[in-house]
Amino acid sequence: MRTLSLVQTALFVAMIAVMGLLPPIPIPLISVPVTLQTLGVMLAGSLLGTKKGFISVLVFVLIVAAGGPFLSGGRGGLETVIGPSGGYIICWPIAALIIGYLVERFNKKLKIGKLIVFNIIGGILIIYAGGILYYSWMTHTPVRIVALGNLAFLPGDMIKVIITSVLTVKLKPYLNQKEKKEKSAA
Repeated sequence: MRTLSLVQTALFVAMIAVMGLLPPIPIPLISVPVTLQTLGVMLAGSLLGTKKGFISVLVFVLIVAAGGPFLSGGRGGLETVIGPSGGYIICWPIAALIIGYLVERFNKKLKIGKLIVFNIIGGILIIYAGGILYYSWMTHTPVRIVALGNLAFLPGDMIKVIITSVLTVKLKPYLNQKEKKEKSAA
């Protein structure tokens, strides 16, 4: 990895950790809190792309699994990553990968409508699917009950999708310009 890529990857690991400083908002029906960190996951995929987005979020998850208290509310450790809400966390790198792939493959001109769809697919559908199924399996709760509980996340996650899409339209051209300069200097 080139220097710029390493810096960008590390920056997103740190950004997702900082987003964990905000206290979680508990959801009464399920023991999975609302956090700001999925915004960081969506931004990593949208701005860094497939490889760097995936690596940055995977490194974050591995640091948390190793005991780093960087999840919202100061949580961390392997028991958190493989506990009932772990399915959501485990899906974060996959979500960043899918968002990054979709942005790189289908959105050369950075249309906000497409970015919204890409972030819904990766940042909501993928994370919800893995999280709901894993939570249901771990707690022996029917999938439909867990899915209903997840509806509480939807308004906030849609706001995160819109924020990510708007920021991507504004910041991605700048990041692409920096990457082109680094490649031409090499």
